[in-house]
Amino acid sequence: MAHQIAAQKRESSSPTVILESFLPYRLNVLASLTSNALAQIYAERFGLSIPAWRVIATLGQYEYRTARDIASHGVMHKSTVSRAVASLEQRGLIVRKPNQDDRREEWLELTEEGREIYEALAPEALAFEDRFVSVLTEEEQKVLAALIDRLSGHARLLGPEGEVEG
Repeated sequence: MAHQIAAQKRESSSPTVILESFLPYRLNVLASLTSNALAQIYAERFGLSIPAWRVIATLGQYEYRTARDIASHGVMHKSTVSRAVASLEQRGLIVRKPNQDDRREEWLELTEEGREIYEALAPEALAFEDRFVSVLTEEEQKVLAALIDRLSGHARLLGPEGEVEG
């Protein structure tokens, strides 16, 4: 019965989306699987959520940023970043400092304890990345990086301006 329905759909004039071969779906699945695998490292050792890890990683990379900067950098919704920041601040892992140029926002910075977590996790995250791409040759890794850059840039042009997914 299900075969007949599927065959009828294929014969109809409207196109059928086959999720398993639909690139946006496949990329989302890959991103989720990868993010969840990496999350095991920082969730188990430090009790960090995915958004909290992204905040710490961004501040570890740039030293200080605003919540808006972090949302844009991590392609997260502002409310997701806000909740992660509140949680990290409550745990004493980040501090807020006034932005003298714009009093509507604050600079966020890792505390000493937050920096220690970042420094403990960064090598593990990089080792995870090495293990993850180890199934590809060096040349394939370079091609993949270039393709991701190209598709990311194009997706930003296609998407609504200023909108990010959380």
